[in-house]
Amino acid sequence: MNDATHSQGPLAGIRILEVSHMLAGPYCGMLLADLGAEVIKIEAPGQGDIGRQIGPHYIGPHNAYFASLNRNKHSLCLDLTSEAGKGRLAELVASSHALLTNIRPAAIRKLGLTYDALRMHNDKLVCLALTGYGLDGPFADKPAYDYVIQALAGVMAMTGDPDGPPVKTGYSVVDNSAGIMGALGLTAKLVEGRGGQVDVSLYDTMLSQLNYLASAYLNAGQKVQRYPGGGHPYIVPAQIFATQDGHLALFITHDGFWADFCREVGHPEWIDDPRRSTMEARAANRERVVDDIQAVLATGTTDGWVDRLSPLGVVVAGVQSLETALESALTQSRQMVVSVPTSHGEIRMVGNPIKLPDQPPHYGPPPLLDEDSEPLQGRRWDIRPHHDVNGG
Repeated sequence: MNDATHSQGPLAGIRILEVSHMLAGPYCGMLLADLGAEVIKIEAPGQGDIGRQIGPHYIGPHNAYFASLNRNKHSLCLDLTSEAGKGRLAELVASSHALLTNIRPAAIRKLGLTYDALRMHNDKLVCLALTGYGLDGPFADKPAYDYVIQALAGVMAMTGDPDGPPVKTGYSVVDNSAGIMGALGLTAKLVEGRGGQVDVSLYDTMLSQLNYLASAYLNAGQKVQRYPGGGHPYIVPAQIFATQDGHLALFITHDGFWADFCREVGHPEWIDDPRRSTMEARAANRERVVDDIQAVLATGTTDGWVDRLSPLGVVVAGVQSLETALESALTQSRQMVVSVPTSHGEIRMVGNPIKLPDQPPHYGPPPLLDEDSEPLQGRRWDIRPHHDVNGG
């Protein structure tokens, strides 16, 4: 049996069934599994989660894409359209605390994966539906992927150079964020101690993260504007600047840091210049301020400026690749690259960002398809109503 079974973490003793694929649902389930929950991934016989086939990178039989989203889980194949599959699901539901799904609403209902359909087996069950546009409503069954949500929610339109085309973010921001939001919603319902349905949509998740930009439009009619170098709409300088050998991210808010910056770069006269002396003045004179800073920063190297400005407390960093970040001392100090042992060798992946000093994370391998079928079939399940997670 996959050694994903472990008792470490604050969610130890919580059993979660996962019927999901690709990214948002699996990421949600993995976060919960990393925190100690027992996550049983229910997959369709044959192919299983399509994530098992994405990308060309394998460590033995383990696909790297799938592994990065499914460690610490069990895999059980069930045909949820068959009577036998439905019966086995009911048996699992009776002894579980939650069920998370990441499929279209029509499929969720057809397979009977809602709280209303399952409460007869366990009225304390928490059912999380991660969908594109919500479990109900006129848009519920429209197809949704990260790319499409970024397009619809305005993210692409606000990303990129002012004169360039709309741009997708460099990673799957919608799917990952929805996974986190789903884990939060599910956990909140568990803490409440009552069963019920949790409805988290990718579209809602993305809109919620546009908070202050949306508020500016809703309350003042201010439309989102793109600035060169990814400039912040209110803070100047807060963007990317070119250097002799790369790019530098510079973010200056307080006027005291501005004065320190000006002295260090050899322009103390900027400190009292009424066009630059305050945050408001710099924002009002964005183009002039940015152009002058760019001219100065272009005379030095990225590392050189970081070495000079960081000791002053100025927020600055070189723009580095993911490869460089993964090998950096910062990543190592936070133990954010982990090696997960499998019978076919170690799989390296990014670790969990939640640090609990008295409960170090356990990283078990991702499951091979249906590898836990026989052990789980023969397991004696505790089918009593699940315990109150508050200890009651």
